[in-house]
Amino acid sequence: MGLEVGLEEKLQQFLDQSSFATAGGVVTDLDGTALHEDQGRIYIPKPVELGFKELHDLGRPFVLNSLRFPLSVLRTFGREWYNVSNSPIPAVTLNGSLLGYVTRNDADEMSFQEITAFPLSTAEIDGILDGVEELVNGGVKDILLFYYPRDWRIGEVIWTPVAEKVLHVKEKYVSASSVTAVEPAKLREQMHAEEICMMFLLIETPQEQLMSYQHTKRSNFFTSKGVDKLFGAQRMADILGFDLAGSMGAGDTELDRFLSGVSLAVLVGTLELEFKGRLQTIRLRDSFELGELLFQLAAMLRRAS
Repeated sequence: MGLEVGLEEKLQQFLDQSSFATAGGVVTDLDGTALHEDQGRIYIPKPVELGFKELHDLGRPFVLNSLRFPLSVLRTFGREWYNVSNSPIPAVTLNGSLLGYVTRNDADEMSFQEITAFPLSTAEIDGILDGVEELVNGGVKDILLFYYPRDWRIGEVIWTPVAEKVLHVKEKYVSASSVTAVEPAKLREQMHAEEICMMFLLIETPQEQLMSYQHTKRSNFFTSKGVDKLFGAQRMADILGFDLAGSMGAGDTELDRFLSGVSLAVLVGTLELEFKGRLQTIRLRDSFELGELLFQLAAMLRRAS
């Protein structure tokens, strides 16, 4: 099934007016964009997989750009993504703070090969922990602090201020490598001893109980100053040698800031996003339509070559 006429025109303008055919790439978010969820099952739709393969075979690189931590990508879809190109897949993880390749080792196990990282400074970590301690000391105990060390093998660590909740948290967040309830001072000491790329604070307390903490959102992602998905995409483009400004990007949430740095921004899903591509902006319903778009783009690229 082909795309609407208006979308084909936008794709043609993108190809005619950008460097995509010779120097561009494709940057894609995962959850809600290149991945589809159906009754709790999350997977890469076949049209998406084949669409990326078509473009890769035509010499256009693609980059995964996700909030997910490397172990999460490897455990869920790592092998499928690797099989698209049968070569290491560039990946921007943890909201732009850890860049590397989804690859395969000599034992045929999926692995992550770091390229570079942009961890939080000690001062930034202390600032975040000061805010967490303020909440706890003020009686807000229904919080969880997720943190992600630069050493990707450690994975996801969760801290709760309530020791009795450790088992419950372990059962609820099965992706976590460990759950801890150490004293705040000990937590600070442990974080100072290693490099932390991203932290995520989840507050489960009802909003009315947070009125005295107006600076606090119900959920907060923390990376080093200036580090986000756009930053990570720019660094990866520089490393791989492709033109981000001449590329296509696909995403579905306000965190997908790289959409403002590409020529063709593809907004997937129903959220109202303000991002616009430098040349064109296209809205699609779901990942299946994204797969169709990738196929169409590859076909147009073949005809033009």
